[in-house]
Amino acid sequence: MSALATLPLHARAQDHHAADAIAQAAASALRGELDTYPKPGLVSPVDSGSHADMDVGTFRASARAIAPFFADLALAGAAGAPMPALRRIGLDAEAAMRAATGGVNTHRGAIFGLGLLCAAAGALPGAGAGALGRLVRKRYGEAILDGPVLLHAPGARVRRRHGVGGAPAEASAGFPTLYRVGLPALHRGRRLRPDAPDAARVETCLALIAHLEDTNLLHRGGPEGYTFARAAAAQFIAEGGVAQPDWRERAEGLHHAFVSRNLSPGGAADLLAMTLFVDGFEAP
Repeated sequence: MSALATLPLHARAQDHHAADAIAQAAASALRGELDTYPKPGLVSPVDSGSHADMDVGTFRASARAIAPFFADLALAGAAGAPMPALRRIGLDAEAAMRAATGGVNTHRGAIFGLGLLCAAAGALPGAGAGALGRLVRKRYGEAILDGPVLLHAPGARVRRRHGVGGAPAEASAGFPTLYRVGLPALHRGRRLRPDAPDAARVETCLALIAHLEDTNLLHRGGPEGYTFARAAAAQFIAEGGVAQPDWRERAEGLHHAFVSRNLSPGGAADLLAMTLFVDGFEAP
């Protein structure tokens, strides 16, 4: 019997209400990421970026399919469930995703990273700044790195070949890039362009591309494409980011440059959604 099942009925009802709210926040974060444009190489309502096998409709169907599993992950976190229990829920979410998309991998990375944050949110209602990442690191960090590896998955192959930590290392450390790069960029973008909500998300996405060890970039572009993407994003930020009067045109130019090279920073897209989730959940 789970720890949740032993709680009084009124406590369990409160947990389910909180879990539903967490899942709604996670789904909102996924929509915020999807609706962002220009977003180099990535799917948006404007176009499909570097992807021939998916579009905005694919992502919307996927987000609807996986949303209930974020509530399950929040409940598991509230009950103190260990990493193997979270993995089982994640695998069910991935199966629902593939059923909704005809087998296309739209949100596998988000199920992993955002799912861990939902579990932490379930365990920490009213969390303060940095609390979700700390809980993920302390409760799940070791188990994340010790867990099963899908040897033939693109991300695993890239991590072995290029010696990068990728999403598992980022998660096990409590998402340091989210806290050190993503959130500051989001807040900076809001200060710079208070009249353009999408500007803060573009600033965040480009800042994350510049700093993240994104195995999606290595998989699609090799070291050359990976280096180009990070340098181009870093240059955009260094030259003022969305403070530039022509920031949107510059970001759109980067988008087309990524598409011409078949580059897609999927890891940064996942971390953008996770940044939006954490920003909405953690008290300042």
